[in-house]
Amino acid sequence: MRTWIFLFLALSFLLFSCRQPCPENGAPQEEWLQLFNGKNLDGWTPKIQGYPAGENFANTFRVEGGLLKISYDDYPDGFGNRFGFLFYEKPFSYYRLRATYRFVGEQAPGAPEWGRLNSGLMIHGQTPESMGLNQDFPISLGVELLGGTGKGKRPTGGLCTPGTYVEINGRLFTDHCRKSRARTYRGTQWVTVEVLVLGDSLIQHCVDGYGVLRYSKPQVGGEGLSGYDPKAKVDGTPLTGGTISVQSESHPIEFKSIELLNLEGCTDPKALNYKPYYVKPNGQACRY
Repeated sequence: MRTWIFLFLALSFLLFSCRQPCPENGAPQEEWLQLFNGKNLDGWTPKIQGYPAGENFANTFRVEGGLLKISYDDYPDGFGNRFGFLFYEKPFSYYRLRATYRFVGEQAPGAPEWGRLNSGLMIHGQTPESMGLNQDFPISLGVELLGGTGKGKRPTGGLCTPGTYVEINGRLFTDHCRKSRARTYRGTQWVTVEVLVLGDSLIQHCVDGYGVLRYSKPQVGGEGLSGYDPKAKVDGTPLTGGTISVQSESHPIEFKSIELLNLEGCTDPKALNYKPYYVKPNGQACRY
């Protein structure tokens, strides 16, 4: 009973902190993993449509001035539907993912209009090695990163579902995209998006510290992608974890930081590596 009470309190703290500005004092010491080290692409693997995993065509993904940049200035003949992704080397299941980004410059020539000021963070995804050579999007959940185009509202932090379904308010959501409740961000201002991921029980998107969308029970299903290996797409398979990747969708974007707080670990207070914010117990990780 004590364990369940602890998990309930920990979950309540996480959800509250996602909806409200985080307190400066009094919070447990959090050990965030810097997925992007600010120096190079160590730990990341590119996969661009039409190219094998590991080939960074035309230096699409690069690090300059301490920023992770996605650029198209070296593309010889326009965008050409070269949708790409930069995958982190390790999968996760229970975590908080936080990224600070901004859009810059102009969209690559020859790209679809909907790709303007459009990018994303993909979670619960397949590995880059399991993608087809000409596959456009990984089977995954896409946390939308959007910029305002000057034509009405365009809230960031929404959801797109290439090859997946989710449940929203207890009902299966089969549309390809779902808007968030965030506001529209215009220009080159920095925006911080955070995602709370608890396996397949709850996923919540946050923008600048406030919850804007939540859903649960992600699973493989539907369309929204092409060029995939049918063996990698078994509809109905629950998605309890997977890869994290950054999207290249034709508009230049920069990331100041991409960091992750793992919520799975040792929950025994007697252990040397116990953390009070862990939600998912992993007894094998405990050190005494």
